[in-house]
Amino acid sequence: MPPRTPRLVVPVDLKKQPWEQELPLHNRWHPRIPPVAEVKAGEFFRVEMMDWTGGIIRDNDSASDVNIWTSQLLNQVHYLSGPIKVLDEEGVPAQPGDLLAVEICNLGPLPGDEWGYTATFDRENGGGFLTDHFPCATKAIWFFEGIYAYSPHIPGVRFPGLTHPGIIGTAPSKELLDIWNGRERDVEENGLKSLNLCEVLHSRPLANLPSPKGCLLGKVEKGTAEWDRIATRQQEQFQGERMEEIVTSRILAKGDGEVSFCGAIEMSGFLELKYPTSPPFLCTDVDNETE
Repeated sequence: MPPRTPRLVVPVDLKKQPWEQELPLHNRWHPRIPPVAEVKAGEFFRVEMMDWTGGIIRDNDSASDVNIWTSQLLNQVHYLSGPIKVLDEEGVPAQPGDLLAVEICNLGPLPGDEWGYTATFDRENGGGFLTDHFPCATKAIWFFEGIYAYSPHIPGVRFPGLTHPGIIGTAPSKELLDIWNGRERDVEENGLKSLNLCEVLHSRPLANLPSPKGCLLGKVEKGTAEWDRIATRQQEQFQGERMEEIVTSRILAKGDGEVSFCGAIEMSGFLELKYPTSPPFLCTDVDNETE
């Protein structure tokens, strides 16, 4: 029999806002954000995603949409698809402390949306490592031809891209979330109050404490007691690179990092994933409390 088509478990409509999706997106890490879908061991499935700004950046020649981002707005970006509940062959869900093994089978731009962008922030609007060379906001649009990317804003450049998921991770347990927040609070209270690496970087916080501003919690409705409870204890998506519980087919670094602050070619996209049949995850003995 031919390979089966991956089941679409999280669809995305690029004409709608992140909170208007059929399965609402989220932008925080917290164990009480309810799953929007579930998959079983051995299943081949597909997840669709918006770009990190939720569609704010447009395919045009103006960088005005880049220049609207300030430190006050950055707490609402990095929209994630999910969470997705993972079940073993017996229908038992993964628990805090389990080590998930997931295979990335395919990924790329959404059909009909084969473009992305890179950008630099204005010096007076957060800046970056290259503000001496690019003091004003800039934006380059990239178009995709198969694995190749080219930009009308950077003539003569065409290269094969190495596509990767921007942020991927597992929901933290209550204990891990408490560790994160305690660590960030210590940095906020006892860490350096400014940075000398670049003259503009002092405007960025060293820590990311829980903040309800811009908080999007998937199926949890804003204004409810549950929303208030989660919004005051979650961790922002900028901590996503610190997730320690994901195993993928391969992890690749991005050179010297996002020197322009938006250093990758950002885009909407899809992931096709599969969990192995035996076992889908490795169990460990841990406290299962997820309050």
